Amino acid sequence: MEAKAMQRVALVISDEQVVQMTTINDALRELGKEALQCDVQLYTQSSSQSKLPVESSSIEFLICISRSHAYPDGSWFDEISRALKPGGTILVYKVLQAAPKETEKVIISLERQLLLAGFSDAKGVQQSSNAGLQYVVTAKAKKASWKIGTSFALKKGTKAPIKLQMDDDSDLIDEDSLLTEEDLKKPQIPVGDCEISTTKKACKNCTCGRAEEEEKVKLGLTTEQLNNPQSSCGSCGLGDAFRCGTCPYKGLPPFKLGEKVSLSSNFLVADI
Repeated sequence: MEAKAMQRVALVISDEQVVQMTTINDALRELGKEALQCDVQLYTQSSSQSKLPVESSSIEFLICISRSHAYPDGSWFDEISRALKPGGTILVYKVLQAAPKETEKVIISLERQLLLAGFSDAKGVQQSSNAGLQYVVTAKAKKASWKIGTSFALKKGTKAPIKLQMDDDSDLIDEDSLLTEEDLKKPQIPVGDCEISTTKKACKNCTCGRAEEEEKVKLGLTTEQLNNPQSSCGSCGLGDAFRCGTCPYKGLPPFKLGEKVSLSSNFLVADI
């Protein structure tokens, strides 16, 4: 009894009522010598049932023999996965009366169904035909070798440092060689209240001439126009009320022609 309990089992299921022993032997040969040494259990007309009469993870080899395109389907692949042990093998053995091109489609469909059901290493093969009337198509796959809920540690890959290899250093340019003698000279810091000021404007008691230059820029007038103002219309010195829109003296206080235009101390100060 103990020797029988240790005996490996190969379960054969089929949607047919009767299965020939030669067909079962051919399917066992596809699985190898280990399957030929197993105890064989046959379960016919399984397509009419929804579950296999075996315990979960109890079968090492399972062979499904069918002549129908619709069997086994997705639900049956799930049931087969339940019955197989971790690492167990499934073999779908189909005997079809179809053209070679149609059998190729059957192989592709079986491989896809096995992969979607969680099996690995799915591989389909077309066997020899019987006088051109019948074709045998087989698809073999394995159940994962681990059980649901199993955990294991993942190995972290070591990161190798990135190494840059330069084949030729002749293309490299020394940055210092790009600098000229002028670039290497130490800049001279200008001396004066106006230059040192953080506002970069003329100081209140400007004596360097920066205030006058700022006035020229803001007013848009030349030195000659400020020192010796002239007017082609004769109204420029009367004030803005009498000046035209393009008058260069617009915005200045009234003045006498030929005399230097003088600005009040608060002329450039904002009103607000």
